Amino acid sequence: MLDFKKITLDDKEWVDKLLKQSDFMGSEYCFANMMAWSRYSDSKICRYKDFVITVSEKHGLVFTFPAGSGDYSDVLSQMQEYALCKGQELVIWNADDRRIKVIRETFSDDNIHIKQDEGQYDYIYLAEDLAEYKGRKYHSKKNHTNNFRKYNWSFENITYDNIDDCISFCTDDYNLNHRYASESGVAEQFAIHTYFMNYADLGLCGGILRVDKDIAAISIGEKVNSDTLVVHIEKASPEFTGSYPAMCTEFVRHFSDGCRYINREEDMGIEGLRKSKRSYNPVMMLKKDIVTINSKK
Repeated sequence: MLDFKKITLDDKEWVDKLLKQSDFMGSEYCFANMMAWSRYSDSKICRYKDFVITVSEKHGLVFTFPAGSGDYSDVLSQMQEYALCKGQELVIWNADDRRIKVIRETFSDDNIHIKQDEGQYDYIYLAEDLAEYKGRKYHSKKNHTNNFRKYNWSFENITYDNIDDCISFCTDDYNLNHRYASESGVAEQFAIHTYFMNYADLGLCGGILRVDKDIAAISIGEKVNSDTLVVHIEKASPEFTGSYPAMCTEFVRHFSDGCRYINREEDMGIEGLRKSKRSYNPVMMLKKDIVTINSKK
């Protein structure tokens, strides 16, 4: 039977090799995200042949669609056996149309139930759009960015020498906005701490926008597949007009070489976050529906 374990930094090398084989663009297929958010979702990891599987046990068993290569019918059947041994049905999150097709090649349609989960869909943008803010649809972003550039601003890469400044900035944001009052806010702060404490080992990229010596915004991400850069964290100070769109475009300009797409992750069903992400004009929404496979009859 599948043998799940806590996710640690020691898993990065073998996990990255298997993730590369699938070349998925979803934000959950970044090792840094797997590790940073494992506490929030109570998730664990398992290797089965040449597949990597994660499972969350926070609200019952919920699997991530396996990444790697090999016989999908085999690995999906193993996942179902694990669920049944726990007295539960097989539930797979983050299923797009292609993955649903693979699932249907293993299980009967009569036993498959699909539920949309739009709050978990990733927002995908063209890198060239966010790097330039060209055209009428980006008129507002361009204006806000130009207003920011009236400050005495600068951009710098996150390094060992300035990472303490970033930690202080994110801690101030956490306290001033009372993020400790919500479970998701506490989980995000733990994820941010994980990114910073393991920044080099996780292979992350990140940047800082300053106005004079003060941090106006920070952003952290990584390349998730062969043509997509994912943004994990973006924080900006409301004190400086236009800091968010300015951070977005500078991050893309500095770190998206070789990437056609930018993944700015999901909105979690939060209306304000949804409005913000839509305002950057995504070219697609990466589906992540929930598939439940009933027990075989």
